[in-house]
Amino acid sequence: MGACVRQQRGLDALKPYVPGTPIEEVQREYGLTDVIKLASNENPLGTSPKALAAIKDTLNKLNLYPDGQSYYLRQALAEYLDVDIAQVTVGNGADGIIMQTGMAYLDEHSELVVSQSSFPVYDIYTNVMRARLIKTPLKDDYSLDLEAMAAAITERTKVVIICNPNNPTGTIVTAGAVEAFMAEVPDHVLVVFDEAYYELVDEGFPSDVYPDTLRYVREGRENVLVMRTFSKVYGLAGIRLGYAIGMPETLAPINRVKEPFAVNLLAQAAGVAALEDQAFLEQTVAANHAGRLYLYAQFERLGLNYVRSHTNFILLELGPRADEVQQRLLEQGVIVRPCGGYDLCDFLRVTVGSQAQNARFIETLERVLAQMKN
Repeated sequence: MGACVRQQRGLDALKPYVPGTPIEEVQREYGLTDVIKLASNENPLGTSPKALAAIKDTLNKLNLYPDGQSYYLRQALAEYLDVDIAQVTVGNGADGIIMQTGMAYLDEHSELVVSQSSFPVYDIYTNVMRARLIKTPLKDDYSLDLEAMAAAITERTKVVIICNPNNPTGTIVTAGAVEAFMAEVPDHVLVVFDEAYYELVDEGFPSDVYPDTLRYVREGRENVLVMRTFSKVYGLAGIRLGYAIGMPETLAPINRVKEPFAVNLLAQAAGVAALEDQAFLEQTVAANHAGRLYLYAQFERLGLNYVRSHTNFILLELGPRADEVQQRLLEQGVIVRPCGGYDLCDFLRVTVGSQAQNARFIETLERVLAQMKN
């Protein structure tokens, strides 16, 4: 027999991303009919009604290829964000843009700096491109340590990714910290701000606390890329639509490696319509804020530690038995996210659901914790 065909070297270090357990899988495995999923940070209010209407109006065009340039979607985003259309690109979810950024900027001679306990998709595409992955520790309050990230930059560093708010901790880095960090970053390093949850940043904070990273693009900095998504506040996770803002020179390599029709016809129509649905966005933000406060109060009543969040999820500390709690919740039809894959083995990540879902989660959690004491 001849030699076997071997996979490329970058895959040897790759740990595949494991998404939240699907409802249907739990129903099959445990014989349940009533299952709630609080593991994937999905919008419990559903989808933007205007986006849904646009999808329905587009269904009779599915025999046609989508616009490969996504012109009308990019134009709508440019107007919404007050940037030039040449400064906007769109992708198959923010994940798609992360993949394209890795393909465009990383190789075996480069390094990427990211925080420990952040979105694992960064790790995947760094390893695929055979670049060196540099991770810095979190601060004591579970926020990213930008000083440590700046100190980790070398001549080989090509990309730094700042997840803000961070997934899975829900914490933010402030405008002042970002400004100090950017003053230290050399021009050869691309700084990617992943702002998938930026609309949900706690409105109780002063408006100048959360950084306006688009300012760097408007000022013409070619080493800044800002990523956002339609998945969360607009409830469009199922059609995969993300976007990024950067200088045309920054976006050019990213667009060069994009697949020809990365954003499908329905996603383009839905994105344009969603940007006009301010009422749904505001409803989502308000419901999420109320749900966070409810869960905070219940965790405090139960004597559980948690990390205050600027997202639609909360990091809950349960100690060495966190995985057991997660499994027992699963067996009772409540899906939450274990955090061992984020190097936070004592924690679970819980999506803020509807009020009924939140109440059921707390009731089930309280019952599970009582059973584990006996």
